[in-house]
Amino acid sequence: MKKEKFYVVWAGVNPGIYTSWTECQLQIKGYEGAKFKSFETREEAERAFAASPYDYIKRSASPTNVPKSADAPLPAAVIENSLAVDAACSGNPGAMEYQGVHVGSRQQVFHFGPMYGTNNIGEFLAIVHGLALLKQKGFDMPIYSDSVNAINWVRQKKCKTKLPREPKTEELFLLIERAEKWLRENTYTTRILKWETKQWGEVPADFGRK
Repeated sequence: MKKEKFYVVWAGVNPGIYTSWTECQLQIKGYEGAKFKSFETREEAERAFAASPYDYIKRSASPTNVPKSADAPLPAAVIENSLAVDAACSGNPGAMEYQGVHVGSRQQVFHFGPMYGTNNIGEFLAIVHGLALLKQKGFDMPIYSDSVNAINWVRQKKCKTKLPREPKTEELFLLIERAEKWLRENTYTTRILKWETKQWGEVPADFGRK
């Protein structure tokens, strides 16, 4: 079960407490000087909302702490007609999910989870999911991932996780086996490219929960 988070928006279109990242984004996207932060419980969020945002966020951080909007220009080196993938994990291991996003339009192409696992496994499965989908649809575009481990695992056709295989991870390991089988049995021309986070910022498929 996905763990609920609470998002406090001190400065935004409609300041308040929101229970989804999407709702939070609607309040801060394009809002100059937006101030927000996520919390694990409603009680924490309510205390924070009643206090100054500077008790919870650093003044020295970027002026707004707002993720790049979908309208923000991409770096010149980035191929716009491409697929970006990323995973998020609440705890590691913990509730893992992943998604694929079209880089040029910033539109979500697929989403999976949450399921108990690790971030690296999610990154691996996301790349394979993207490869299989692009081959099925006949699309010729590269895949960006910010995970060196996952890219290497895909090239080696093996998910080299150290996560124990036990009852609560059995369903995940069945997915891993299916992904490895797909890699062994299929050829593809899709380029898998490393997303250079230090130069370009967060990958477009990032879940924005940092």
